[in-house]
Amino acid sequence: MNVLHVASEVAPFSKTGGLGDVLAALPRALAQQGASRVTVVSARYGSINPQQHGLARRLKKLSVPVGAQTFEVGLYEGRLPGPGPQVTVYLIDHPLFSERPGVYGPPDNPGEGYADNPLRFALLSQAAISLAKELVPRPDVIHAHDWQAGLAVYYAQQAEWDTPPATVFTVHNLMFQGLFPLSEAQGLGVRPELLTPDGIEFYGQASFIKAGLQLADRLTTVSPRYAQEICTPEFGYGLDGVMQARRGRLTGILNGVDYDRWSPWLDGSLPVRFGRPPAELETLSEDAFAAELVGKARCKAELQRELSLPVRPKTPLLLTISRLTDQKGIDLLISWLESELHSRSEFQFALLGQGQPAFEQRLRMLAERHPTRIALRLTFDEGLAHRMEAGGDFFVMPSRFEPCGLNQIYSMRYGTIPIVRSVGGLFDTVVDFDARSRSGTGFTFQPFETAALGNAIRRALAAYHSDEPSMLALQKRAMRADFGWSTSARAYLNVYRQAQSGK
Repeated sequence: MNVLHVASEVAPFSKTGGLGDVLAALPRALAQQGASRVTVVSARYGSINPQQHGLARRLKKLSVPVGAQTFEVGLYEGRLPGPGPQVTVYLIDHPLFSERPGVYGPPDNPGEGYADNPLRFALLSQAAISLAKELVPRPDVIHAHDWQAGLAVYYAQQAEWDTPPATVFTVHNLMFQGLFPLSEAQGLGVRPELLTPDGIEFYGQASFIKAGLQLADRLTTVSPRYAQEICTPEFGYGLDGVMQARRGRLTGILNGVDYDRWSPWLDGSLPVRFGRPPAELETLSEDAFAAELVGKARCKAELQRELSLPVRPKTPLLLTISRLTDQKGIDLLISWLESELHSRSEFQFALLGQGQPAFEQRLRMLAERHPTRIALRLTFDEGLAHRMEAGGDFFVMPSRFEPCGLNQIYSMRYGTIPIVRSVGGLFDTVVDFDARSRSGTGFTFQPFETAALGNAIRRALAAYHSDEPSMLALQKRAMRADFGWSTSARAYLNVYRQAQSGK
């Protein structure tokens, strides 16, 4: 099977979040699971240095029609790094991308998208289809990701093919819908009959994500639970009616994790490596497993020093690595910290991330008042993220909604126990701890309330302080959990076959 992906991000060339990671890993996993050819099409943004990534400029340019305009675009060709079969990457080269330092908006204010984003991502979508028509063999399936590639589904269906490819569209986060004036869509070549509520119109605007949702042969999203949630008013962001109508074409497939990058016995970012592959952990006695965690204790001590926290091996260290946004439940976390720091509860808390200024300010005030208990790094640092996962005791993730989530999975592999709200992919990956049945891989809660989060954290701290055998067993189960990409890739291949057959 020949698959072509269209996406606005693909790591390591471009990344603002989880989408880039998925496009770095899923295509390789598909090739390893038997796809005959896998190609990724994205854009060459100004931040991408072609020489650094081994990208070669193709001499031939593409002539790409977008509405009444025609764009001459260049192509850079390269390979996805990593083991296994080769995956080709094409980056569309045009000043709309290459003369902009940010992916969606200015680097100092990425939430303020570029005014011409409708044209930019329509060009990416149409260029991908123009390229697909030139490839030999042509794709069997075109797989578009998120609103930025929503029009790729439409353009694929409007193109002339000897054998039309099947189309698959993946929702990574339904909150981001690509909403623009209807007049913009008209100028991008969208037929008038589609600019209606039964097409891509959404409350007087054109919705790029709705184009993918309405037109693709098959739909996927990034966890089974999220597939259920987006069909409801609470999580559907006004598109729940569309999702319900197409529910029979929707499949939830959990994102995988690249364990070559996220395993403590392989991780070169750590001061000391520890642990073993899951199959080896299964046979270890309690004492032997405890010995494996000596390295984790050293990572904790080094992390406390790095963050200027007192080195206290017996004090539980709670972590959050996150964008500081409403979606991530940062308001809930701050409320809990504000109340709990006045109690006698003994813990340290470290946070890595950046986002809404109001959240950053509240966190700074807490850190200034409690410098021995709270450490902040209001930035993003990939190496520090790895060291935190290795050195922490618990990872707190109180999301309002979470399509998939990856940090809870990283945490488990590093023996750092997740404390999560049971929604979306968090529901699918974290099983609540039960001391009596000796089951579970973390601590969960459901109501989006400070009290519910606090109760889950208190349960975790109580187990940490009073039940060492149960905690060791919990860590062992968490470290053995397997969310690699191979299972997800096989599920995607099945969706592709369904799309081809019209089922």
